[in-house]
Amino acid sequence: MNIQSAINLDDLRRMARRKLPRIAFDFIDGGADDERGMARNREAFGRHALVPRYLRDVSKLDQSVALFGHRYDSPIGISPTGLAGLWRPDADLMQAAAARQANVPFLLSSSSNASLEEAIAIAPDHVWFQMYCTRDERINADLVQRAIRAKVRVLVLTVDVPVNANRERNRRNGFSRPFRMTPAVVLEALGHPAWVLRYLRTGGIPMMRNWQPYAPAQADAGQVADMFGTLTPAPMVSWDHVDRIRQAWPGPMMIKGLMHPDDGRLAMERGVDGIVVSNHGGRQLDAAPSPIEMLPLMRQAVGPDATLIVDSGVRRGSDLVICRCLGADSAIFGRPSLYGVAAAGQAGVERALQIVRQEINMVLTQLGCARYEALDASYLFAPPAQAQAAMDAAAPLRATPVTLRQTA
Repeated sequence: MNIQSAINLDDLRRMARRKLPRIAFDFIDGGADDERGMARNREAFGRHALVPRYLRDVSKLDQSVALFGHRYDSPIGISPTGLAGLWRPDADLMQAAAARQANVPFLLSSSSNASLEEAIAIAPDHVWFQMYCTRDERINADLVQRAIRAKVRVLVLTVDVPVNANRERNRRNGFSRPFRMTPAVVLEALGHPAWVLRYLRTGGIPMMRNWQPYAPAQADAGQVADMFGTLTPAPMVSWDHVDRIRQAWPGPMMIKGLMHPDDGRLAMERGVDGIVVSNHGGRQLDAAPSPIEMLPLMRQAVGPDATLIVDSGVRRGSDLVICRCLGADSAIFGRPSLYGVAAAGQAGVERALQIVRQEINMVLTQLGCARYEALDASYLFAPPAQAQAAMDAAAPLRATPVTLRQTA
């Protein structure tokens, strides 16, 4: 299979589906309940139109973005995704290397299989660390200290998992905690022999190395995963936890998963530097709105200087452009990176990033906007009945959507 034959991200999804057994593919691909949230994430992008401007010099394009003192080559990054080593051994490190190659951020999940120290060694300027608060305050504090010692650039606290969601595909496939790969599951996977051979050759369930230090000595991968399941979710997590982490963490800090503008204001009051507006890819609250539906309101709440990153549903270069026009600084995706790594390892992740980068350049050229950071709400079309509301919500962008005059 030639990974370069993939011309869009959905091609990578189809390639991954052929490579993975159902239990693994559905874990990546699925969402909560009826999966309407996943569909809503995509539909929300489809409700926005971009108005091109022509006769402008777009011979030199610049889609780079500045985030927390580093200029990245593209406004796309890789979302935190746990258990990636189950789809391919060392998948986390492959994603880190691909992010370094493309000069984009990679948000390493605390439920990764590689440790934060291993990932930082590969891509020190590109790996950000995403952490969950656990039921054990000592572990929470130690994770922050480990990130400090590793010289992590940005700490990202995920807060939108107070309870394990009802992910019905996982339940039907037997993917649950305590985490066990049963003989029946492996038997079902025999239609994908390359994956089975890798799974058996590497000893089965991959170790969650970030959590291994907190498990009993000699604990195997299954026992570490089960321990993680007892520590998370942590429904008692509150703004007090944010305050303690903010006090301990000296660098840029983001909160991932906030959707309500009032929560955005509270985060700013506590000294948080930015927000990843996300509904967890439709994997938590199925009835939640899409992030880009909330994005203009969030920008209005946090002001023009806070960093806003969109996560959930990003699949096209035009999506990145729409995010910027609605008030985001950049965006990240998770599933496409996992599809890529499942299909072809690091080369698959690199291909996912290449596809989006090429699409962004094409959209910028069509719009007559040579710089991604110069995009604003003036490139959005708003029907007359919606124009004023869009203008009000996008006020911090200092531009207004294009409204076309209706004729009889």
